[in-house]
Amino acid sequence: MAAVKSLPARLSLYAAAIVIAIYSAFPIYWMVISSLREPTSLLSTVSLMPGPFTLEYYRNLLELTDYPTHFMNSVIVAVVTVVVTMIFSIMIAYAVTRQRIRGKKLIVGAMLYAYMFPPLLIAIPMFTIFARLGLSDTLIGLIASHLTLTLPLGVWFLWGFFKGMPFELEEAAMVDGCTRLGAFLRVVLPLSLPGLITVAIFSFLLSWTDYTFALIMIGSDANKTLPVGLASMVGSFDLRWGEIMAGSTLIALPLFAAFALLTQYFIQGLGAGAVKG
Repeated sequence: MAAVKSLPARLSLYAAAIVIAIYSAFPIYWMVISSLREPTSLLSTVSLMPGPFTLEYYRNLLELTDYPTHFMNSVIVAVVTVVVTMIFSIMIAYAVTRQRIRGKKLIVGAMLYAYMFPPLLIAIPMFTIFARLGLSDTLIGLIASHLTLTLPLGVWFLWGFFKGMPFELEEAAMVDGCTRLGAFLRVVLPLSLPGLITVAIFSFLLSWTDYTFALIMIGSDANKTLPVGLASMVGSFDLRWGEIMAGSTLIALPLFAAFALLTQYFIQGLGAGAVKG
Protein backbone atom coordinates (compact mmCIF):
# COMPACT_ATOMS: atom_id res chain seq x y z
CA MET A 1 0.00 0.00 0.00
CA ALA A 2 2.85 2.39 0.83
CA ALA A 3 4.41 1.71 -2.55
CA VAL A 4 1.11 2.40 -4.29
CA LYS A 5 0.68 5.65 -2.42
CA SER A 6 4.23 6.74 -3.19
CA LEU A 7 3.92 6.05 -6.93
CA PRO A 8 1.85 9.17 -7.72
CA ALA A 9 4.25 11.24 -5.62
CA ARG A 10 7.24 9.90 -7.55
CA LEU A 11 5.53 10.50 -10.87
CA SER A 12 4.70 14.06 -9.84
CA LEU A 13 8.30 14.62 -8.80
CA TYR A 14 9.63 13.30 -12.10
CA ALA A 15 7.14 15.39 -14.06
CA ALA A 16 8.10 18.54 -12.15
CA ALA A 17 11.81 17.80 -12.70
CA ILE A 18 11.24 17.35 -16.45
CA VAL A 19 9.27 20.59 -16.70
CA ILE A 20 11.94 22.54 -14.82
CA ALA A 21 14.71 20.99 -16.96
CA ILE A 22 12.94 21.90 -20.20
CA TYR A 23 12.17 25.40 -18.94
CA SER A 24 15.82 25.93 -17.98
CA ALA A 25 17.39 24.36 -21.07
CA PHE A 26 15.11 25.83 -23.74
CA PRO A 27 16.74 29.31 -23.87
CA ILE A 28 20.14 27.65 -24.34
CA TYR A 29 18.76 25.37 -27.04
CA TRP A 30 17.16 28.31 -28.82
CA MET A 31 20.39 30.30 -28.62
CA VAL A 32 22.44 27.49 -30.18
CA ILE A 33 20.08 26.69 -33.05
CA SER A 34 19.54 30.39 -33.77
CA SER A 35 23.29 30.84 -34.18
CA LEU A 36 23.28 28.09 -36.83
CA ARG A 37 20.15 28.98 -38.82
CA GLU A 38 20.35 30.69 -42.20
CA PRO A 39 19.74 34.48 -42.27
CA THR A 40 16.59 34.08 -44.38
CA SER A 41 14.93 31.84 -41.79
CA LEU A 42 16.27 33.33 -38.56
CA LEU A 43 13.75 36.17 -38.29
CA SER A 44 11.12 35.15 -40.84
CA THR A 45 10.11 31.75 -39.48
CA VAL A 46 9.66 30.27 -36.02
CA SER A 47 10.57 26.60 -35.80
CA LEU A 48 11.73 24.44 -32.94
CA MET A 49 13.50 22.08 -35.30
CA PRO A 50 17.05 23.02 -36.37
CA GLY A 51 18.13 23.48 -39.95
CA PRO A 52 19.17 24.34 -42.52
CA PHE A 53 22.52 25.10 -40.92
CA THR A 54 25.15 27.72 -41.66
CA LEU A 55 28.32 28.99 -39.98
CA GLU A 56 28.01 32.46 -41.50
CA TYR A 57 27.37 34.18 -38.17
CA TYR A 58 30.46 32.63 -36.59
CA ARG A 59 32.63 33.67 -39.55
CA ASN A 60 31.31 37.23 -39.42
CA LEU A 61 31.83 37.36 -35.67
CA LEU A 62 35.45 36.22 -35.83
CA GLU A 63 36.47 38.10 -38.99
CA LEU A 64 34.55 41.38 -38.89
CA THR A 65 34.45 42.19 -35.15
CA ASP A 66 36.85 42.45 -32.21
CA TYR A 67 35.45 39.26 -30.72
CA PRO A 68 38.79 37.38 -30.70
CA THR A 69 40.41 40.22 -28.73
CA HIS A 70 37.52 40.35 -26.29
CA PHE A 71 37.71 36.58 -25.92
CA MET A 72 41.40 36.70 -25.01
CA ASN A 73 40.74 39.52 -22.53
CA SER A 74 38.06 37.43 -20.84
CA VAL A 75 40.35 34.41 -20.71
CA ILE A 76 43.17 36.42 -19.11
CA VAL A 77 40.88 38.08 -16.57
CA ALA A 78 39.05 34.85 -15.64
CA VAL A 79 42.18 32.69 -15.35
CA VAL A 80 44.10 35.23 -13.26
CA THR A 81 41.04 35.79 -11.07
CA VAL A 82 40.70 32.05 -10.44
CA VAL A 83 44.41 31.62 -9.65
CA VAL A 84 44.57 34.59 -7.24
CA THR A 85 41.27 33.58 -5.62
CA MET A 86 42.46 30.02 -5.04
CA ILE A 87 45.81 31.06 -3.55
CA PHE A 88 44.43 33.63 -1.11
CA SER A 89 41.27 31.68 -0.28
CA ILE A 90 43.29 28.62 0.71
CA MET A 91 45.73 30.68 2.78
CA ILE A 92 43.07 32.67 4.62
CA ALA A 93 40.64 29.79 5.14
CA TYR A 94 43.37 27.46 6.42
CA ALA A 95 44.77 30.13 8.74
CA VAL A 96 41.42 30.92 10.38
CA THR A 97 40.66 27.22 10.93
CA ARG A 98 44.08 26.07 12.18
CA GLN A 99 45.60 29.13 13.87
CA ARG A 100 44.51 30.93 17.02
CA ILE A 101 43.39 34.26 15.60
CA ARG A 102 41.28 36.65 17.63
CA GLY A 103 38.02 37.54 15.94
CA LYS A 104 38.47 35.04 13.11
CA LYS A 105 34.74 34.42 12.90
CA LEU A 106 34.23 38.16 12.61
CA ILE A 107 36.79 38.28 9.78
CA VAL A 108 35.08 35.51 7.83
CA GLY A 109 31.64 36.97 8.51
CA ALA A 110 32.77 40.42 7.36
CA MET A 111 34.05 38.94 4.09
CA LEU A 112 30.73 37.22 3.48
CA TYR A 113 28.92 40.44 4.33
CA ALA A 114 31.01 42.28 1.73
CA TYR A 115 30.04 39.65 -0.84
CA MET A 116 26.36 40.49 -0.33
CA PHE A 117 26.74 44.05 -1.64
CA PRO A 118 25.44 44.55 -5.19
CA PRO A 119 28.31 44.80 -7.73
CA LEU A 120 27.10 48.19 -8.96
CA LEU A 121 27.31 49.61 -5.44
CA ILE A 122 30.95 48.53 -5.19
CA ALA A 123 32.00 49.29 -8.77
CA ILE A 124 31.45 53.06 -8.69
CA PRO A 125 33.70 53.88 -5.68
CA MET A 126 36.24 51.33 -6.87
CA PHE A 127 36.44 53.05 -10.25
CA THR A 128 37.23 56.34 -8.49
CA ILE A 129 39.99 54.68 -6.46
CA PHE A 130 41.48 52.91 -9.48
CA ALA A 131 41.39 56.12 -11.51
CA ARG A 132 43.56 57.83 -8.88
CA LEU A 133 45.93 54.84 -8.86
CA GLY A 134 46.18 54.78 -12.64
CA LEU A 135 44.43 51.41 -12.93
CA SER A 136 41.28 52.58 -14.71
CA ASP A 137 40.62 50.96 -18.08
CA THR A 138 43.09 48.15 -17.36
CA LEU A 139 42.69 44.42 -17.01
CA ILE A 140 44.53 44.58 -13.68
CA GLY A 141 41.86 46.89 -12.27
CA LEU A 142 39.12 44.61 -13.60
CA ILE A 143 40.74 41.57 -12.01
CA ALA A 144 41.00 43.40 -8.69
CA SER A 145 37.31 44.29 -8.88
CA HIS A 146 36.36 40.67 -9.61
CA LEU A 147 38.25 39.57 -6.50
CA THR A 148 35.76 41.51 -4.37
CA LEU A 149 33.21 38.88 -5.41
CA THR A 150 35.24 35.70 -5.75
CA LEU A 151 37.59 35.99 -2.76
CA PRO A 152 34.93 36.33 -0.01
CA LEU A 153 32.97 33.45 -1.50
CA GLY A 154 36.08 31.27 -1.73
CA VAL A 155 37.17 32.01 1.85
CA TRP A 156 33.72 31.35 3.26
CA PHE A 157 33.31 28.08 1.39
CA LEU A 158 36.79 26.70 2.18
CA TRP A 159 36.50 27.84 5.79
CA GLY A 160 33.55 25.53 6.26
CA PHE A 161 35.36 22.79 4.35
CA PHE A 162 38.61 22.97 6.36
CA LYS A 163 36.72 23.34 9.64
CA GLY A 164 35.06 19.98 9.11
CA MET A 165 38.37 18.23 8.33
CA PRO A 166 39.86 16.48 11.42
CA PHE A 167 43.18 17.94 12.51
CA GLU A 168 44.27 14.43 13.54
CA LEU A 169 44.95 13.67 9.87
CA GLU A 170 47.62 16.36 9.75
CA GLU A 171 49.02 15.30 13.11
CA ALA A 172 49.39 11.74 11.86
CA ALA A 173 51.27 12.98 8.80
CA MET A 174 53.58 15.10 10.95
CA VAL A 175 54.24 12.14 13.24
CA ASP A 176 55.33 10.21 10.14
CA GLY A 177 57.91 12.90 9.37
CA CYS A 178 56.04 15.54 7.37
CA THR A 179 56.41 19.21 8.15
CA ARG A 180 53.35 21.39 8.67
CA LEU A 181 53.58 22.51 5.05
CA GLY A 182 54.15 18.94 3.87
CA ALA A 183 51.10 17.72 5.76
CA PHE A 184 49.06 20.50 4.23
CA LEU A 185 50.22 19.73 0.69
CA ARG A 186 50.02 15.94 0.95
CA VAL A 187 46.94 15.50 3.13
CA VAL A 188 44.73 18.58 3.30
CA LEU A 189 44.80 19.68 -0.33
CA PRO A 190 44.11 16.23 -1.87
CA LEU A 191 41.20 15.69 0.52
CA SER A 192 39.92 19.18 -0.28
CA LEU A 193 39.94 18.66 -4.05
CA PRO A 194 36.11 18.75 -4.49
CA GLY A 195 35.92 21.99 -2.51
CA LEU A 196 38.81 23.55 -4.41
CA ILE A 197 37.24 22.66 -7.76
CA THR A 198 33.91 24.12 -6.62
CA VAL A 199 35.56 27.41 -5.64
CA ALA A 200 37.44 27.49 -8.95
CA ILE A 201 34.25 26.93 -10.95
CA PHE A 202 32.34 29.61 -9.06
CA SER A 203 35.22 32.07 -9.44
CA PHE A 204 35.50 31.39 -13.16
CA LEU A 205 31.74 31.70 -13.60
CA LEU A 206 31.54 35.04 -11.79
CA SER A 207 34.51 36.50 -13.68
CA TRP A 208 33.65 35.09 -17.10
CA THR A 209 30.06 36.32 -17.08
CA ASP A 210 30.61 39.65 -15.31
CA TYR A 211 29.04 42.64 -17.03
CA THR A 212 28.69 45.33 -14.35
CA PHE A 213 32.33 45.67 -13.36
CA ALA A 214 33.55 45.38 -16.95
CA LEU A 215 31.11 48.04 -18.13
CA ILE A 216 32.24 50.55 -15.50
CA MET A 217 35.95 49.73 -15.28
CA ILE A 218 36.72 49.33 -19.00
CA GLY A 219 36.29 52.12 -21.52
CA SER A 220 38.43 51.22 -24.54
CA ASP A 221 37.46 48.60 -27.09
CA ALA A 222 40.87 46.95 -26.81
CA ASN A 223 40.30 45.99 -23.16
CA LYS A 224 36.64 44.99 -23.30
CA THR A 225 35.63 41.53 -22.20
CA LEU A 226 33.09 39.30 -23.92
CA PRO A 227 29.83 40.39 -22.20
CA VAL A 228 30.50 44.11 -22.76
CA GLY A 229 31.89 43.58 -26.27
CA LEU A 230 28.89 41.49 -27.25
CA ALA A 231 26.46 44.03 -25.80
CA SER A 232 28.07 46.77 -27.88
CA MET A 233 26.92 44.94 -31.02
CA VAL A 234 23.30 45.71 -30.14
CA GLY A 235 22.74 49.01 -31.93
CA SER A 236 19.68 51.20 -32.22
CA PHE A 237 19.10 50.46 -35.90
CA ASP A 238 21.25 47.42 -36.70
CA LEU A 239 20.42 44.36 -34.59
CA ARG A 240 22.81 41.60 -35.63
CA TRP A 241 20.93 38.83 -33.85
CA GLY A 242 22.73 36.02 -35.64
CA GLU A 243 26.16 37.25 -34.57
CA ILE A 244 24.88 37.95 -31.06
CA MET A 245 23.54 34.39 -30.75
CA ALA A 246 26.83 33.01 -32.08
CA GLY A 247 28.81 35.11 -29.61
CA SER A 248 26.58 34.03 -26.73
CA THR A 249 27.09 30.40 -27.70
CA LEU A 250 30.87 30.83 -27.68
CA ILE A 251 30.66 32.49 -24.26
CA ALA A 252 28.70 29.54 -22.90
CA LEU A 253 30.97 26.83 -24.36
CA PRO A 254 33.71 27.08 -21.68
CA LEU A 255 31.04 26.90 -18.98
CA PHE A 256 29.52 23.81 -20.57
CA ALA A 257 32.94 22.18 -20.81
CA ALA A 258 33.81 22.97 -17.19
CA PHE A 259 30.56 21.58 -15.81
CA ALA A 260 30.65 18.53 -18.09
CA LEU A 261 34.19 17.57 -17.03
CA LEU A 262 33.97 18.50 -13.34
CA THR A 263 30.33 17.81 -12.44
CA GLN A 264 31.18 14.98 -10.05
CA TYR A 265 33.69 17.04 -8.06
CA PHE A 266 31.43 20.09 -8.18
CA ILE A 267 28.46 18.27 -6.65
CA GLN A 268 30.64 16.64 -3.99
CA GLY A 269 32.29 19.91 -3.05
CA LEU A 270 29.06 21.87 -3.02
CA GLY A 271 27.35 19.34 -0.78
CA ALA A 272 30.34 18.98 1.55
CA GLY A 273 30.83 22.70 1.89
CA ALA A 274 27.15 23.30 2.58
CA VAL A 275 27.00 20.61 5.27
CA LYS A 276 30.31 21.35 6.98
CA GLY A 277 29.90 25.11 6.88
